[in-house]
Amino acid sequence: MLDQIEADANRNDHENAIRQILEEVAAVTSMGFVAVACITETRWIACQVLDQIDFGMSPGDELHVSTTICNDIRESGNAVVIDNVASNPKWQTHPAPALYGFKSYVSIPIVLSDGSFYGTLCAVDPTPES
Repeated sequence: MLDQIEADANRNDHENAIRQILEEVAAVTSMGFVAVACITETRWIACQVLDQIDFGMSPGDELHVSTTICNDIRESGNAVVIDNVASNPKWQTHPAPALYGFKSYVSIPIVLSDGSFYGTLCAVDPTPES
């Protein structure tokens, strides 16, 4: 049986408004993978995904939260923008770019109306932004 987070991820997969946001983020950033992810201290779960680069994730899929930059965002509450991982000393040694094969990254926190952290809206691409 699905737990509550997985159920939310599957339900959100059908939200047309979220899909439109993902498409707009992809168009504005020129990044091929965009997702809304629910993030807790122990889990990273894709809620809705736009995958134009065969990144290989679907709603409900999970990553090890400790290997994600989204976890850093959960801890800090700050957005992260990386035009080129190779030229960014702060992020070039983080495990996520090597593990997941991206060179550019952008992610912003999603905070609910009660002030609690829900997750992130994130985008990645295997090519650096110029």
